[in-house]
Amino acid sequence: MARSNQSFNKKEKEKKKRKKREEKLERQRQRKVEKAEGGKKTFEEMISYIDADGNVTSEKPDPTVKKVEIKAEDIVLGVPKREDIPEEKVKTGKVKFFNHEKGYGFINDAYGDSIFVHINNCIDEIFENSKVTYEVAMGPKGPTAVEVKIKE
Repeated sequence: MARSNQSFNKKEKEKKKRKKREEKLERQRQRKVEKAEGGKKTFEEMISYIDADGNVTSEKPDPTVKKVEIKAEDIVLGVPKREDIPEEKVKTGKVKFFNHEKGYGFINDAYGDSIFVHINNCIDEIFENSKVTYEVAMGPKGPTAVEVKIKE
């Protein structure tokens, strides 16, 4: 028996093309029927309104409802300025790792972030799992803990 020249993929692609053509013709027929029946919406039916809560509705809002007055000064656009954000100077954390031979380690802060600490920036001698207080300063490779003390 001879084999068919059409592969499975070719047949599938032809089916998809045929189906798309049929769907397109069906949409055209529906548009013609709607046009003949006068199925177009009027301008008043297409208008949408926004209510006091910001939801889109088809009903016109009631003008007797009291509107909320908002002052332009109270509106904040974007991110607040850096000086407006209160930043705590002294932070607390737990020493995750500290190598006394090399003189450095890492502290986990309350948010789970890891901060580098060097032995030169320590006031007290620290060990792993010690609870400490410290301040953050920018080092050459990122944030660094300075003035590290054991928490009482």
